[in-house]
Amino acid sequence: MMSHPDGLDSNARIQLKEVLARCPELDMAAGFVRGFAAMMTNREEHLLDEWITAVTAAHSVPHLASFASGLRRGLAAVTAGLTLPHSSGTVEGTVNKIKFLKRQMFGRANLDLLRIRVLHHR
Repeated sequence: MMSHPDGLDSNARIQLKEVLARCPELDMAAGFVRGFAAMMTNREEHLLDEWITAVTAAHSVPHLASFASGLRRGLAAVTAGLTLPHSSGTVEGTVNKIKFLKRQMFGRANLDLLRIRVLHHR
């Protein structure tokens, strides 16, 4: 599981700094990813266009540039996701939980047991 760099212990922080110092492209990509995460967490839609432009201009991170181009194509949906109070996160979480339980029980039991596990799973 990924951790925020601020949540790392001192040894892990040192290792992260060493790795990023050895690879400027990775350091740049990590900076863009941290910026994107902060923008999404703080719902700062006014920074989105600037972030997309900066990532697209940075030729050393082609995969992020491709991601940014996709964001630009769906800019209306991304902006709506950042600005509107509505979210499908709860529904998506429930669907994810059901799919997990279904995969876990594949070939072991019938639909009745799956129903019980879904209703009583935490």
